[in-house]
Amino acid sequence: MTSGTQPPQAEPGDPRNPETDSRAPSAGDPNPGPADQAPQRAPQAPDDSSTVPSRQDHPAAYAPQGPADHAPQGAPQFTQPQAAPAAPPAGQSAWWHPAAASDPWRDPASHAVIQTQAVPYAPAPEPLPARPAPQARPGFGLVIVVSAVTALIAGTLGAAIGIWATRSGPGSGGVLGAEPQTERDLESVAGVVEQIMPSVVTVLTADGGNGSGFIVSDDGYVMTNHHVVVGGGTEPADDLQVLFSDGNVTTAEVIGSDPDSDVAVLRIEGDEHPAMVLADSDQVAVGDPVLAVGAPLGLSSTVTEGIVSAIDRPVLTENNNGEVESVMAAIQTDAAINPGNSGGPLTDIAGQVIGINTAIASTAAEGEAGNIGIGFAIPINQAKRIADEIIATGSATHTVLGAELGESELGVGVTLSKVIAGSPADEAGLKDGDVLTSFNGNMVAENTELIALIRKLAPGTVVTVVYERDGQEHSAQVTLEAAAD
Repeated sequence: MTSGTQPPQAEPGDPRNPETDSRAPSAGDPNPGPADQAPQRAPQAPDDSSTVPSRQDHPAAYAPQGPADHAPQGAPQFTQPQAAPAAPPAGQSAWWHPAAASDPWRDPASHAVIQTQAVPYAPAPEPLPARPAPQARPGFGLVIVVSAVTALIAGTLGAAIGIWATRSGPGSGGVLGAEPQTERDLESVAGVVEQIMPSVVTVLTADGGNGSGFIVSDDGYVMTNHHVVVGGGTEPADDLQVLFSDGNVTTAEVIGSDPDSDVAVLRIEGDEHPAMVLADSDQVAVGDPVLAVGAPLGLSSTVTEGIVSAIDRPVLTENNNGEVESVMAAIQTDAAINPGNSGGPLTDIAGQVIGINTAIASTAAEGEAGNIGIGFAIPINQAKRIADEIIATGSATHTVLGAELGESELGVGVTLSKVIAGSPADEAGLKDGDVLTSFNGNMVAENTELIALIRKLAPGTVVTVVYERDGQEHSAQVTLEAAAD
């Protein structure tokens, strides 16, 4: 089984960023088993050439491509997949090791090894005593206690009784269990998943890995990540294979992609596809329950559950050349996200999309990253705007303030080292040397935070900024614009 296209790893950069121009954007997933279950015989270490992309919260992370000359610092970074880990150390079981070719989670042709032990001898059980003669009916209070105990016993034995009844069959004289419930309440997680799963696809990349995606229109448009359609290369593919939850495979045309936002659009033939509902990501709140759907490590149709851990988390990603490519004000979640989840939907508990799963943080060495409960998604409002522009024009616009940013001083704000004449910042009365401390109601303390918040919004959005000049606090209304080509 090939490992999936790995989300970038987040790494907070040095808060003291070099001068950055905010006028324009930057150019341009394994699950080892427990050790105590290791078998007595272990296959030898494999020559595993699979790669696993990831993102770290302090190390570099993975993302789309683009130059780094405008790369902000002070935010998580994402890096591409690296080579698989080396063979397991001596004395350690190899069959479950991430690098083992015989690991059944990585190699579908391998065999799972299960260690078993002989059942110890035990004397035959004594016969049950004779049933006592009927006695007087207990009082009401005693019935309550007995009922509670009975309920506990029934819960404990229910599974065993169900299995026995199924094996016995109708003609064996056994008592059959109740019919299984096949229709689930739509308000349950299982009910929601049943509804949305036909809309989620596995995107098979040209380098043998995979990402994820989801259908957003009945005429076949699919949203995913830019770094998924690029795969291990530097340019988007012309078309890719996509796998549906029912096992069918088809070809999808790559309509376009935007490295600065890490959003890409595919299209599959047909006009009766089940499109997912897109929610308003501006209404997302910390603590909201969420579902992440996709194909982590190539395991298609996988669902994980968690909550929104933070919003507007500044995250930057790097391309395959190590250059900073995208900056986003991400939705952070503890739902398990792993390589191969990239491009899949992050939904609310009703199955409405609130973001595109894009990156993970990791404390592991490069190439070994996996879920540690810190994942990031592009807010769907931003992703939808970019996707609409790609479909309409083949490219996307990027929002700017119109000022070059000076060196950050943590906790002080963001210094506008140079305000560009005729830019939104200039027209709002901002001047060289002003220090922005708040943008659109969000406190800003470093360059990456400001850039991520700006790019989240559409050109033409009017925002309020608070800034300091000569020791005095001021505010201004700024109408953001699209960057010039």
